Amino acid sequence: MTALHEVTPTQHRADLQPYTYARQELVEPDWRRFPGWRHVTETQWRDAQWQRVNCVKNPKQLRTLMGDLLTERFYDELAADQQHTATMSMLVPPQMLNTMAPDAGLDPETFTAAFLADPVRRYMIPVRSDRDPDWPSHPHSSRDSLHEAEMWVVEGLTHRYPTKVLAELVSTCPQYCGHCTRMDLVGNSTPLVQKHKLTLKPVDRQDRMIDYLKRTPGVRDVVVSGGDVANVPWPQLESFLMRLLDIDTVRDVRLATKALAGMPQHWLQPKVVEGLERVARTAGRRGVNLAIHTHVNHVQSVTPLVAEAARTALEIGVRDVRNQGVLMKGVNATPDDLLDLCFALQGEANILPYYFYMCDMIPNAEHWRVAVWEAQELQHAIMGYLPGYATPRIVCDVPYVGKRWVHQLHEYDRELGISYWTKNYRTGIELDDPEALDRRYPYYDPISTLDDAGRRWWSEQV
Repeated sequence: MTALHEVTPTQHRADLQPYTYARQELVEPDWRRFPGWRHVTETQWRDAQWQRVNCVKNPKQLRTLMGDLLTERFYDELAADQQHTATMSMLVPPQMLNTMAPDAGLDPETFTAAFLADPVRRYMIPVRSDRDPDWPSHPHSSRDSLHEAEMWVVEGLTHRYPTKVLAELVSTCPQYCGHCTRMDLVGNSTPLVQKHKLTLKPVDRQDRMIDYLKRTPGVRDVVVSGGDVANVPWPQLESFLMRLLDIDTVRDVRLATKALAGMPQHWLQPKVVEGLERVARTAGRRGVNLAIHTHVNHVQSVTPLVAEAARTALEIGVRDVRNQGVLMKGVNATPDDLLDLCFALQGEANILPYYFYMCDMIPNAEHWRVAVWEAQELQHAIMGYLPGYATPRIVCDVPYVGKRWVHQLHEYDRELGISYWTKNYRTGIELDDPEALDRRYPYYDPISTLDDAGRRWWSEQV
């Protein structure tokens, strides 16, 4: 007879675990704490048009909103970044700003310190002192680090994977994230970056995309993105989605929108809800999986309005709402930060934690990026706490390869911070390349994560 092991209460104490789960109900921070929004009503706050009109687009508008809350120290830092290192122009919706420093109080020095340390601020409103002073950019960084435009089959349609395409309908968003992987195309130009532009009229670009998909039956999965689909006028977006659903070989359609978190008010507008329901019902009748992919990087951004927008989409027939965050130092690159975010998404907002991407190798992003070994450690640390289906994969989007789980590397030179990856398919630009499947593709850790020998080696290369 096997003896049962008696478990004492102390063995179940939460404080004995590396991470302690405690349910936290979602809260909408009080936007009236900001002087410029002191008299904004709840009706105004829930209005998508009010949110768009009152986006903060420059330091002057930020001053008007903040009053005396931020000291000159912050504005000096912001101006230096905007002038010399920013790859994205400034555009922050009220909803996103309201999740920054929610408990900082009203003393200017205290508030400024909290605002500078805030994880949402760190990637939405970068300042000069955030950037790596020694290696702000990796020597192998590039404006289009994933070579998406190189793989356009028609303007805005990237055919990178054998069965999947990315359709960029628009080059704007309701908000601009400092770490944007499409900084080459998305948003307004900055003093550092003159942006590329889409040249075709939207209707012509969409016609060419639809024509390509009709002629390419091997594509079954279409990610509809931009920019952000929330910036496509709804009748135009609905028309495009219905045309996609008319193509028998298309079986998955994913709508990419950070606005579900950054401006949930957009996805709660009656005209958008009603239109999305028409699309969802049509997809359901035709057996097509329709999902929304959003982009939340920190638990502070998960508020009741975000949960309401996600649940509304699910209630009207969207199959899944999933999150694809970006792993960033100073924002979410700790086990506690990731788990807090995932529990809020999955448990409180019905948003499935799906991926966390390692931040891409764009210019001036080294202060955000983590090394592959750090990402591997984080993946290990978050296992076992969440349900298996809601445990996100941390992935490295390797140039010319695609998404790979961080443990799938082929070789790793830790001293130089160079990992090598292989792949099992050709992109559209490699169909005639006999060595594409045998080649090792490099990816580079931030130089700041290397030891002295590795840093010296890189210093000698430039």
